[in-house]
Amino acid sequence: DGKIYDAYVIYPKNHTSEANFVEYFVYQIMPDILENKCGYTLCIYGRDIYPGEDVASAIEKRMQKSRRLIILLTHQLVNSKEDAYDQHIALYNALIQNDTKVILLEMETIGTYGKLQESLRFIIKQQGTIKWKEEHTVHPQSPSSKFWKQVRYHMPPTHRPS
Repeated sequence: DGKIYDAYVIYPKNHTSEANFVEYFVYQIMPDILENKCGYTLCIYGRDIYPGEDVASAIEKRMQKSRRLIILLTHQLVNSKEDAYDQHIALYNALIQNDTKVILLEMETIGTYGKLQESLRFIIKQQGTIKWKEEHTVHPQSPSSKFWKQVRYHMPPTHRPS
């Protein structure tokens, strides 16, 4: 299908205390589970976009080469006044061009979705979110946990044995 990545990961990039866990999740836990243990290929901003590249066009190209978009929902993302460029492009691709499936990971309890932009609320209404509750489990990094099984259910089939 001409795609290089199984998923492009969108997460809040501000450096706040709760963002520390989100960054750890994005750079450590997700690659460990989805890439190392399940055989997927992720595109993560800050890891797979190179210095000197035009960020806007690099983001757009990587998204076009991805089969899924994974958006991490956090209070920071919800309350952010300026729309993250990658989130904006992702939602445009998903809703207007209807060519990319979105997987929403609710990293902390958002509660009411009223503050979310309309396009995100639409996707939540259509398919819901996958809630991260792993901090209460013994093995948050087990690919067989309920959370990761739900994520894998929404991911494209892998072409490699896992």
